[in-house]
Amino acid sequence: MCPVPDDADRRLPAPPRDRGGSLLQSPWLLALAFVVLHARLVHEAITWQNTIFGDVTLYEWWARYGLDTGQWPVLDYDWVYPAGALVPVVAPSLVTDGVLGYEIVWTAMIVALNAVATVLLVRSTPRGVLGAWWWLLFLLALGPIFLGRLDGVIAPMILVALVLARRHPRVATAVATAGAWIKIAPGAVVVALAATRRDLRDLLRAVVVPGAIVSAVVVGLALIGGAGTRALSVFGEQGARTLQAESVAGTWFSVARLWDPAVTIAYNDEIFTYEFQGTEARSVADALDWLLPLVVVVLAGLTWWAARRHPERAYEIVLLSAAAQLVALIVFNKVGSPQFVAWIGPPVAVALATLPAGRALRAWWPPALGIVLVAYGTYLVYPVAYGPFLAGEPWMITVEALRNAALVVLMIGATWRIARLGAVRNA
Repeated sequence: MCPVPDDADRRLPAPPRDRGGSLLQSPWLLALAFVVLHARLVHEAITWQNTIFGDVTLYEWWARYGLDTGQWPVLDYDWVYPAGALVPVVAPSLVTDGVLGYEIVWTAMIVALNAVATVLLVRSTPRGVLGAWWWLLFLLALGPIFLGRLDGVIAPMILVALVLARRHPRVATAVATAGAWIKIAPGAVVVALAATRRDLRDLLRAVVVPGAIVSAVVVGLALIGGAGTRALSVFGEQGARTLQAESVAGTWFSVARLWDPAVTIAYNDEIFTYEFQGTEARSVADALDWLLPLVVVVLAGLTWWAARRHPERAYEIVLLSAAAQLVALIVFNKVGSPQFVAWIGPPVAVALATLPAGRALRAWWPPALGIVLVAYGTYLVYPVAYGPFLAGEPWMITVEALRNAALVVLMIGATWRIARLGAVRNA
């Protein structure tokens, strides 16, 4: 029998509340943390100046040259970015003059986009505050690099698309497709959504139609502007590049510098990056050109298989697939710029915010920690010690190699999890 409380029991004070836990759940504290974090990152970006904002000055030049001469990237000459990137690149120049004004408006735009994504994460998911705290920790570890790159635009778009994928896959596809026309990475969300659709009708309605509409708008506007075949020129712009110095595939060459003086890094003044020289590096880079899309196809197939076996866990599989693809886009990328790491935070933040408590959620905590460490390792490589890394100092070569190895482990872990869901019904 259950004991009946007497009057004395009723007079006992209630158990003390977990004030620490309730404080962390406060949206006001989270908002304050968001402001403080971004103030710190902006201050740090200003301190590093051209190391962070070097690309932004190039964006400003493209925009100003277009406004002054009528000659625009994609519309009048080939460009390293997809046509949709013109929107964020040109937007700041419409409200300000000069490089400094452009940098201020650009930074404000990135912070605003991240604020929108964070608010959506908090308001639209069961444990959004938890996911948002992790997201802020991730950005703190990564440092200010995302503020000065187009990746600062697409990382919030990936976050928004993954949040919306839970209940509004068509809108998620539209957002991710728009992001992919700025930089290709958000396309991983589209692939994940496509591979987890229930049937052909669902695929057409949720993915093909919204993706086609967004793509038609972008390409159509580019064609109206006179782009012609340049609307798709981005897909051929990377062909001449060799291995970037900090790329994952370049790790062996980087480590070999410890004993082989013949391994050299040179500055490519056409694309403003440091690259490994030599026929071996060139061969690896050429192999990655076809290996990367092959890996994406394999991951899409594994995702489809897992979703067929576990349709009740389709959303979890979307997050796993997006995470695996986004990490693969770094691991098998001959470019491998440090800001790419901003892509891989959103799937973890959304998983922590949405997945039900239990084994599935617990499985995300190890990669959540690993990705924070990868982000901090990236920060050490760039901007903190990029000079020592290029100079071949052993401690920095070691840090960069460990960071790259961790990315490979994260990719293998996500892929293994998807494959296990496909192979085992009670996974």
